[in-house]
Amino acid sequence: MEKVISRNGASVVTDRTLLACGVLAGPLYIVVGVIQMLIRPGFDPTRHDLSLMSNGVLGWIQITNFVVTGSLTIAGAIGMRRVLSGSQGGVWGPLLIAVYGVGLIGAGIFVADPMNGFPSGVPTGNAGVISSHGLLHFVSGSIGFLALIAACFIFARYFRALKQSRWALYSALTGVIFFAAFFGIATGSQAGGAVLVFVTLAFTAAVVIAWAWISALSLRLMNSTEK
Repeated sequence: MEKVISRNGASVVTDRTLLACGVLAGPLYIVVGVIQMLIRPGFDPTRHDLSLMSNGVLGWIQITNFVVTGSLTIAGAIGMRRVLSGSQGGVWGPLLIAVYGVGLIGAGIFVADPMNGFPSGVPTGNAGVISSHGLLHFVSGSIGFLALIAACFIFARYFRALKQSRWALYSALTGVIFFAAFFGIATGSQAGGAVLVFVTLAFTAAVVIAWAWISALSLRLMNSTEK
């Protein structure tokens, strides 16, 4: 059985509110991203990732999206830490998810360099010289992504210890898929043609899968709290 910490009513409400932030972060990120795909001229989801939408006149939308969803993720991680206090993985799992949230905020503060023809008027292909903010965007995102991947495997171990094989498998597969997609976009984003299309779409799909896992995990932990 999963360990449930006895709490008073106020603590339970706080836990559930924090975890609700974790549930909402992913859907908000995805919905705002889809809206931008529809309203940003020149954006092509087969060649551009969402980070590029931090550029241009409407770039503030994606910057805000990064910062808000990153903050919600950190709040959700705090809720996870509170609920899982004393459990195996109850420290490192939530901590790594919080690092992912910090990485999102960093990715919003440090804007990605324009490339591959976006925003409109930018030459196709790589940006050439990487700016300082573009480099910090990559570093922030990379640290966050690696932290999220590690969190997936820590929670896989946590659920395996509880003999909840489906959740263990779900967590592990999420980590494997996201790692493969991150490796693909990191090594293939400067390619052209079919390779660029494949790695871009694969990474976008993996981001959706990872957000779904965070939401599902947060919801599951909400349901485990005392009412």
